[in-house]
Amino acid sequence: QVQLVESGGGLVQAGGSLRLSCAASRRTFSTYAKGWFRQAPGKEREFVAAISWNGDTKYYADSVKGRFTISRDNAANTLYLQMNSLKPEDTAVYYCAARRSPIATTRDEYDYWGQGTQVTVSS
Repeated sequence: QVQLVESGGGLVQAGGSLRLSCAASRRTFSTYAKGWFRQAPGKEREFVAAISWNGDTKYYADSVKGRFTISRDNAANTLYLQMNSLKPEDTAVYYCAARRSPIATTRDEYDYWGQGTQVTVSS
């Protein structure tokens, strides 16, 4: 069974940093496009960042551009999200997702999802 497992969430003060990781259980995920989404209480799940299978193409939501960096290590079968200059409005459950190429930015285009990791930014 395909599994994506997120880690690295936690509580941080505004202006701080966190790095999220998403480990994939299947080697074939190294050829999949991947993304990060987030869902705050009472809101819909929204796109954060996406990366092509080889890391050459990356997309970001306007709200995180310049602060977040998506990357991947296919040898380790792991996806990352480096989050800097965190704001209280970044508080949400963060999910990683995977899909067969090409890269995509809408949640309906992703087939595989992790369980999520909570990120809380205090003011």
